[in-house]
Amino acid sequence: MVLPMRILLTGVCGFVGSTLARALAESGAGHHVYGIDNFIRPGSESNRGDLKARGVTLFHGDLRSPSDLETLPAVDWVIDAAANPSVLAGIDGRTSSRQLVEHNLGGTVNLLEFCKLHRAGFILLSTSRVYAINPLSQLPVEPRDHAFHLRTPAANESAWPPGVTSAGIAETFATTAPISLYGATKLASEALALEYGETFQFPVFVNRCGVLAGAGQFGRPDQGIFAYWINAWLQKRPLKYIGFGGHGYQVRDCLHPRDLLSVLHQQFSAPKMSADHRLANFSGGHVSAMSLRQLSDWCAQRLGAHTVSSDPTPRPFDLPWVVLDSTKAAHLWNWQPTTSTASICAEIAAHAQAHPHWLEVSAPL
Repeated sequence: MVLPMRILLTGVCGFVGSTLARALAESGAGHHVYGIDNFIRPGSESNRGDLKARGVTLFHGDLRSPSDLETLPAVDWVIDAAANPSVLAGIDGRTSSRQLVEHNLGGTVNLLEFCKLHRAGFILLSTSRVYAINPLSQLPVEPRDHAFHLRTPAANESAWPPGVTSAGIAETFATTAPISLYGATKLASEALALEYGETFQFPVFVNRCGVLAGAGQFGRPDQGIFAYWINAWLQKRPLKYIGFGGHGYQVRDCLHPRDLLSVLHQQFSAPKMSADHRLANFSGGHVSAMSLRQLSDWCAQRLGAHTVSSDPTPRPFDLPWVVLDSTKAAHLWNWQPTTSTASICAEIAAHAQAHPHWLEVSAPL
């Protein structure tokens, strides 16, 4: 039985925050869902009316400002879904490295102080980008069926590095620099969250997520690649395979945020656990993994033909293959994702067809 909770969602009008807010409000558990957002992300305003209609109480505020949290009501749990989620943030010439740190790390500190004050639990939605770039880029991969696949080392080759399993990248994989400025802010947030929880005796969970995707995601190539690709394909915008020979074989797993609802409900009522058990990967795993080329094949079959150009020039921090191993989450929480990549793509396509100007709204040039 799920008990009613008072829940604060940060970044509530972003894609992940709004998806979870809707799921929690509609779960039938009687939760009172609050949300805070600074509305600086294009497209976030489009979620405001729908969330209010579903009974979500919204606050306009910025997590970088501690005083913006002072008027928020006491809650039982905080779910932190607010972040600048781009691995290129701070180095792309359009965003500030200082603002990235202020948003992603400073905001976490302010939320942890809020949890300390109100004795609230804290759930951090983290990322696969905390894993080390150099060993990831050196994993043995081979092209097959228009996608990179992890290759089993031959007898005369070194074994996979620690933390790599047949199911993907596990929580024990290296997190040493470089991991990108974005990854570093999330890794530091993880460490601080667990320390605050132990020091001040409130529950903390770190949920490291694979690529999150679904309808209504704000499509940018460095953030919501599935949504961006499908929306751009429908609009016949220029698309390009970048790096790795320009073939589009680079692979990512895929997870719908609403598939986190079942584990969130378990975490709300979980007994005291060790710090090691409070951190786990959550992803669609191998069955959800798809390359850009395979995504193009899906688009061509369902949406019609479109030409994709090629540029083999490497892009900073890009990786050929990232698939998370969620075995730990399955053991701890009996958790499995339920939304297939095909369903996610179909959902995005339906939204894109119903909102033909979505890229102009959510990712203006």
